[in-house]
Amino acid sequence: MSRKFWNWVRNDNDERILMLNGEISDQTWFGDEVTPQEFRNELNSCQGKVTVWINSPGGDCFAAAQIYNMLMEYPGCVDVHIDGIAASAASVIAMAGSHVAISPVGMMMIHNPATVSIGDEREMKKAIEMLSEVKESIINAYELKTGLPRKQLSNMMNAESWFNAKKAVELGFADSILYDTDEDDEPEAMIFSRAAVTNSFLDKFKAAKKVADNRIDASELQKRLAILGGM
Repeated sequence: MSRKFWNWVRNDNDERILMLNGEISDQTWFGDEVTPQEFRNELNSCQGKVTVWINSPGGDCFAAAQIYNMLMEYPGCVDVHIDGIAASAASVIAMAGSHVAISPVGMMMIHNPATVSIGDEREMKKAIEMLSEVKESIINAYELKTGLPRKQLSNMMNAESWFNAKKAVELGFADSILYDTDEDDEPEAMIFSRAAVTNSFLDKFKAAKKVADNRIDASELQKRLAILGGM
């Protein structure tokens, strides 16, 4: 069996905790039904509250969509804690939380999905149409959580927007800041562009750049859209 990108643990109060670390999904999430079904079985094996801890630069947007759907369908309370970064596809999963809390040093990033396509003019147009539909589906999750206008969310994705903890709360991507006991402070408006991120931060995620880009072959993109359409 391939390495899983999630792990279940229990805290001192015997509450279930789901740890999502690193790249979302591996090659076996699609191509078989074992890994998604395994995740669903583990999620539904018990009842009660689930706390999801996310520290991920992103990954496969279709795997993220499946995880998002499973968490949304879970009958118990789902709290999401972002302790490092929830970027790209990982930010979609975060939107499934009934309550989303982010570390004061945590970050969120949203951007447009991307793909790689080879073919003639018709294939290029088809790839563009598919990417447009994928983007709209991602906006659905952001809109449901934040209540922001779709046009504003689309512009944020176009700009590849980085949010610190206070900005994430201000925009509605998160509900609170972890460890913050003074909830009366008004969040400061602050948004990071790629140029504003420090070199050390960029170097840390340079190896994961291909993950955050969500570049999927166009033919595989079409196949996965068909899979999601049948869910």
